[in-house]
Amino acid sequence: MSDRRSYTVVGGGAIGGTLAFHLARAGHPVSIVDADAAHVAAIEARGLTLRRPEGAETVELPAFTPADAPPVLGRVLLAVKAQATETVLEWLTPRLAEDGFVVSLQNGLNERLIASRVGPERTVGAFVNLFADVVEPGVVRDGGLGALVVGEPDGRITPRVEEVVADLQVWGPAKATANVEGYLWAKLGFGAMLTTTALADAPMADLIDRHRPLMHALTAEVFAAAGERTLEAFDQFDPAAYLPGATGREEATDRLVAWLRSQPKDRSGIWRDIAVRHRPVEVHHHYAPVLAEAPVPLLRAVLARLREVESGAVAMSEDHLTELERAL
Repeated sequence: MSDRRSYTVVGGGAIGGTLAFHLARAGHPVSIVDADAAHVAAIEARGLTLRRPEGAETVELPAFTPADAPPVLGRVLLAVKAQATETVLEWLTPRLAEDGFVVSLQNGLNERLIASRVGPERTVGAFVNLFADVVEPGVVRDGGLGALVVGEPDGRITPRVEEVVADLQVWGPAKATANVEGYLWAKLGFGAMLTTTALADAPMADLIDRHRPLMHALTAEVFAAAGERTLEAFDQFDPAAYLPGATGREEATDRLVAWLRSQPKDRSGIWRDIAVRHRPVEVHHHYAPVLAEAPVPLLRAVLARLREVESGAVAMSEDHLTELERAL
């Protein structure tokens, strides 16, 4: 395995666990560091299992809690929830090798925070739209392929970016980009739709389809905050159709809804964090930069309603979407 690059995946949940599985299966030396002791113990005892509709497969790889992890880390794939980034960086920064680097395989805009701790020369940006869930300790359910792009935050495509992309292609269609920020902001628009669907217990595709005026207005509001940034299309999401004043939204939403209905995973990770795992969602951290950039009253209303749902003050209900839509 001397020709295989080694990786440490920090955060072995849905995204990190899926990528660690494929890297390990392809022969890369890869280990997982995760704060969930039960998840780590299960991987150590039985391996990491990826469950697909056609069956399950298991690979063996080392897993550690942060307290037991190796003292020096090289190539790090960071896949923790956005709200955990700052705490993890306090742990990670003194352990990162001088020639090591961190790839932010997270939702949200975390590259600037990472660079402020480990240095911009050791920070690599990435965008991932991967559908998966941890369904029990040591077991990740694959929810279907999505987009994954990697690029330097300053727009360069460097040899290390090309190496990471080549390695991640053992998972699926990873590619390099000179505009990782454009993908991340586009995901914030798409993610606003998914965030809104977490207010109800119903498939994402159905809720987006039934509440198109709300979804269109919300996404346009986020993209207005993006300013002059060039937004990048991914999977079946076309951000150009949702820009303020754009045409073709109905057709774009038709394609998006049809694609979502083809995915094995029909509810968002946000919904799962609330309904199944009973833990705080990360989207409030995702949208803090958007709230700081521009007035986004509809987004603020969605996030306020989501706080009520995640705290248990109100129940999940499609009525939340209907009420928000009436206020347009």
